[in-house]
Amino acid sequence: MKILENMTVTDVSGFQAVGIHCGIKKNGKKDLCVLYSKVPAVAAAAFTTNIVKAAPVQVNMEHLKSDTTQAIVINSGNANACTGSQGLQDAQEMASTAAAALGLSPQQVMVSSTGIIGVPMPMHVVVPGIQAACELLDNGNGQSAAEAIMTTDSFPKQITVEILLDNQPVRISGFAKGSGMIHPNMATMLSFVVTNANISKDLLSAALKESVGDSYNMISVDGDTSTNDMVIALANGTANNPLIDTANDQYALFKKALDYVNIELAKMIAKDGEGATKLIEVSLHNACTQKDAKLCAKSVISSNLVKSAFFGADANWGRIMCALGYSGGTFSPQAVDVFFKNEKGILQLVQDGAGLPFDEDLAKKILDESYVNIVIDLKDGSYSATAWGCDLSYDYVKINGAYRS
Repeated sequence: MKILENMTVTDVSGFQAVGIHCGIKKNGKKDLCVLYSKVPAVAAAAFTTNIVKAAPVQVNMEHLKSDTTQAIVINSGNANACTGSQGLQDAQEMASTAAAALGLSPQQVMVSSTGIIGVPMPMHVVVPGIQAACELLDNGNGQSAAEAIMTTDSFPKQITVEILLDNQPVRISGFAKGSGMIHPNMATMLSFVVTNANISKDLLSAALKESVGDSYNMISVDGDTSTNDMVIALANGTANNPLIDTANDQYALFKKALDYVNIELAKMIAKDGEGATKLIEVSLHNACTQKDAKLCAKSVISSNLVKSAFFGADANWGRIMCALGYSGGTFSPQAVDVFFKNEKGILQLVQDGAGLPFDEDLAKKILDESYVNIVIDLKDGSYSATAWGCDLSYDYVKINGAYRS
């Protein structure tokens, strides 16, 4: 697998995109994008588990039933959530507007929104914005599309890779947004992945479902699950590799690359948590089941007390043990080892469930870095899991205390 630096979704054959400012955001920043496949593509998706689902999520759950999908319209600055029947009509109109401009049926268009909840969508700027964006679609605007979906994000999140499937070069590229409200159980967390692989809708769906479980579902910034979370993948088959319609070795190669793309995007989201100063990675080893491994890792990364301690560079390992204890995972507390690790060194703080004397200066050096790996060994089985998150800083409160303004 090759990582293609400085490439975007429009470097995948058959895909075009553009991001523009249509007027939703009052600061003049980009707030609308269209992602388009010039040929029919198959789609797969995962949506928020929040019972309160935004209008675009509800529309997409129906449109996903279409055999083919060719476009996604995404806006930022307005979530179109908790907006009643008018919100549903607006989401449907966004799809139908793009469909009319691109010569598609509305069912071939997906819709995504992120921003403030409970505010009516300003359709008087959105509709002409979609029409203008569809006219501007080309093969070189992937960067602008990634910028247009940002809200409190500090940087656009995107990655492109290339693999060989039956000796045909195949690309997978994605872009995402997410900074706060990140605790998906699939936050606001949006991710869009495109590939020119020739793969069936069923197999793409199976790959994405499993991949989401090991990537986006293993990150946490603030413990909130958004009304708008979604991941959408499109595959248009223009790589002309033999159709992948069984879970064979070519499927495994595709799935491995898809996992890489989704995990890297998930890590970017975790790193860019609102007000975050460091990326935290929990590597949990030797659990008795996969479920236990994920429960324990996710509990530690989701703990606000752990996050706060890491912001203050405080080696408070007791908070990690506490988070393991209420995780719902099965393990023996008397067997647990805990380490902190990064380029500054590795430091063991807990052995067999009890604290060890440790070098406070080394702990401070490790915790002052922008990346810290918490390594936990349950010594109770053979299953592992990894989770990602960030510290919890004063700036998180400042950002979210004034979000609507």
